[in-house]
Amino acid sequence: MKLLKIAACLCVLTSFACSPKYYKPNTQQITMFEEEGDINLTGSSDGARFEAQAAYAITDQFAAAVNYSRFVPVEVNDGDGGSGYIFEVAPGYYTDVGDNMIFEAYAQLGFGRFENSFSSLDPNGNQGQIMANAFRFGIQPSLAYKQDKFAVALSSRFASLNYANIEGALSFDGVDQIAFLEENKNNFIIEPAATFLFGFEKFKLQAQYSLSFNVSNNDFPRDRQLLSIGINADLNVNEF
Repeated sequence: MKLLKIAACLCVLTSFACSPKYYKPNTQQITMFEEEGDINLTGSSDGARFEAQAAYAITDQFAAAVNYSRFVPVEVNDGDGGSGYIFEVAPGYYTDVGDNMIFEAYAQLGFGRFENSFSSLDPNGNQGQIMANAFRFGIQPSLAYKQDKFAVALSSRFASLNYANIEGALSFDGVDQIAFLEENKNNFIIEPAATFLFGFEKFKLQAQYSLSFNVSNNDFPRDRQLLSIGINADLNVNEF
């Protein structure tokens, strides 16, 4: 059976052998701010995407964050492949809740697009394409324990995932994928995650593992977990 790959907005539709996948979670942004002027920067990847995250503590309680994920253009057997991206903005709130303990919550709005080609399914080029816009909005609370050289956080994303402007012509395993995505274009997802940071006071290695649950449709084709690795910088504007 041929290996197919598809990259999607908010996700890369990774390699599959039996069916396409239409969602994969991206790395959750954990800032662990302590005071006004704090800056948090992260670059991470899971091998199928590259992510850049930035956040700034506007006051001693409120912050703003942005997140961009670009899914690596993929081309496999017979020209099958795809690419996609997501851009998110997120206002947030943070507070100290005890010794080295920080609570934060971000309201997130993300949008993007995916484009995919499955030319091997139709040598004449009349079938085998799907493309769409996607939107995700929700909230992400987290609780973190932070020291100079180590930090750990537990978080969860609660979000509505929606597809629009679905175009193309793709039939897979006897199912019209355009019609399928139209019928399942509105989803509610819950994504718990654990984030670990090790290193120095200002710069640390970051690892995050998360799960993805589609409450609306448990059979919705998706990646059910994510492991990403990256570098995190924890700075303050007064240091410049």
